[in-house]
Amino acid sequence: MEEQKAAVRAVLAAARAEGRTALTASEGKLVADAYGIPTPAEGLAECADDAVSLADRIGFPVALKIASPDILHKTDAGGVRIGLGSAAEVRGAFTAIVQNAKAYDPAARITGVQVQQMVPEGQEVIVGSVTDPTFGKIVAFGLGGVLVEVLKDVTFRLAPATADDARSMLDGIRAAEVLRGVRGAPPADRAALTGLIVRTSQLAADFPEIAEVDLNPVFASADGVMAADVRVLLSDGIAPARRRYSREEILTAMRRLMEPRSVAVIGASNEPGKIGNSVMRNLIDGGFPGEIHPVNPKADDILGRKAYKTVGEVPGAVDVAVFAIPAPFVPAALEEAGRKGIPNAVLIPSGFAETGEHALQERIVALGEEYGIRLLGPNIYGYYSPWQDLCATFCTPYDVRGPVALTSQSGGIGMAILGFARTTRTGVSAIVGLGNKSDVDEDDLLTYFGEDDHTECIAMHLEDLKDGRAFVEAARETVRKKPIVVLKAGRTSAGAKAAGSHTGALAGDDAVYDDILRQAGVIRAPGLNDMLEYARALPVLPTPRGDNVVIITGAGGSGVLLSDALVDNGLRLMEIPKDLDAAFRRFIPPFGAAGNPVDITGGEPPSTYEATIRLGMEDPRIHALVLGYWHTIVTPPMVFAELTVRVVEEFRARGIEKPVVASLAGDTEVEEAAAYLFAHGVVAHPYTTEKPVAALGAKYRWARAAGLLT
Repeated sequence: MEEQKAAVRAVLAAARAEGRTALTASEGKLVADAYGIPTPAEGLAECADDAVSLADRIGFPVALKIASPDILHKTDAGGVRIGLGSAAEVRGAFTAIVQNAKAYDPAARITGVQVQQMVPEGQEVIVGSVTDPTFGKIVAFGLGGVLVEVLKDVTFRLAPATADDARSMLDGIRAAEVLRGVRGAPPADRAALTGLIVRTSQLAADFPEIAEVDLNPVFASADGVMAADVRVLLSDGIAPARRRYSREEILTAMRRLMEPRSVAVIGASNEPGKIGNSVMRNLIDGGFPGEIHPVNPKADDILGRKAYKTVGEVPGAVDVAVFAIPAPFVPAALEEAGRKGIPNAVLIPSGFAETGEHALQERIVALGEEYGIRLLGPNIYGYYSPWQDLCATFCTPYDVRGPVALTSQSGGIGMAILGFARTTRTGVSAIVGLGNKSDVDEDDLLTYFGEDDHTECIAMHLEDLKDGRAFVEAARETVRKKPIVVLKAGRTSAGAKAAGSHTGALAGDDAVYDDILRQAGVIRAPGLNDMLEYARALPVLPTPRGDNVVIITGAGGSGVLLSDALVDNGLRLMEIPKDLDAAFRRFIPPFGAAGNPVDITGGEPPSTYEATIRLGMEDPRIHALVLGYWHTIVTPPMVFAELTVRVVEEFRARGIEKPVVASLAGDTEVEEAAAYLFAHGVVAHPYTTEKPVAALGAKYRWARAAGLLT
């Protein structure tokens, strides 16, 4: 392989030496040949006679394409002719192509016309690679040809991609069935397509200077694959690598941040309404058991605590310094904290990069690196660590301990998280503001939360990722143990605007995020409430053991909606075996309906609900239950809730755990019943069939990503 890499390196070096950012067609073929990417036989003709001679040698029919480093989109320039079956056609096409190219761009350098073997027929697909600003090198696969930008049926993975990644890409496009063969057409060679994706991704990963690789169209048939056109674009320069910390360095710093023994508040104040006063009050009133040191050069005592003129005067070790001073004063105080050896700075003040003060933010980042201080923020509301009785924020306190860690890049979203947690009594292990993410970001916190015994589920609101690959690395490690829910804001296609190839044009920000987050095993939430509901529900639901889901409902209409919701969330309605169908029928009236959904009808007494739920819990072939309750006087809401909890807890005591979710339709009494169910391990929602099933779908997505489904 080293010999092939050397050949490619020589081609790239020659192009860069000439100041070019695109390889010629012949150079593209050399690169493709080096990496085993099948391309048609071809040659470069400088005149019409050369073209005819090459066509005779290659064999008719042939295609002709303009060869110019300045014309990237050959078809747009009228620089392509295909299906040429005679010398006369080749001669005429040569002349026409050159004339069209000169008219399209009079200044373009034209090195000749590429004469190319006509590729065999097959399904047109696109394979390529781009350099994403967040995730680096990614590989793309999808439906190709002239409709590629219209249909945008493309999927993405990190490069280099594994064979498993490549196979998942083949199945991940909407037109996947076409590749398997439709209307009598033979299926495409999956092994050949898989190999092509892997080799293309490896090419891009091996050479950072390659910005984009575009194989479009690729013709995929039962006999193999062939790339009809190869386009390779080069970058102007290679971005500097972001500083990375080792896993142990991250854990050491984050443990001292989230589990501190001593906190200094720089800018502490006695004056109500000041941020420094609010932070101090929250720390003291929240019962933080460690040392709290106020720092203020103009005070001797703050809220009954001795105050220090500078953080350097604070006795003993300090784990965290919370900054509550105006932005211009932060660098000097941060340097003082660095000299004292404080490992973590929580930077509450705004007035940095978010307001255009990039130099000021770069200054504090440099100081952090110089002194080994990890920076949380700036421009944040602070953070909560309830298991440590730590409330280091100027916002309202929250102290309900639980298994959910929540982070947000936005202060407003952070307060929405707080309000939701308070309303639903969601117990949290942490709520952390990330703000500008000058240093500490999601991958640092994922690494910590993944090892934190108090955390069972992590939910993150983010607008961007500084280092997508570091995030994916941390996520993959964490997902094996606990679920991660992400709300990604900012669904734009800004990344595609400056693209120079079909692949680049298709790699919009959101499309890439969606596929790469899925590749990492992350559950992506469509909205804020979804993220919070998933985070609340996932620790409650047991892990399913298989795919068989059964709906038991007291209303036929509810059953239909629940069935739709299951399909929408990638879940599968179990095909009920005859013996199980007969067992259900013993408990439901003749005008009810077994099968799946199991419709027990609305007028049934509590005993019917209990018997059918008990059967669903008892039969090992059923892996999850979805309950649809309809409010009647015969079975009031709380009666339904209590009997459901009793049955579920009875089976849990016997070691039989299955996820159970419930949708409750009825008068306002169903709200209390749903809350009771949720508090006792059954995820339940009133007035909606979508929410409980979406939570179940999220649990299944995590179980699959973690490899826990049998």
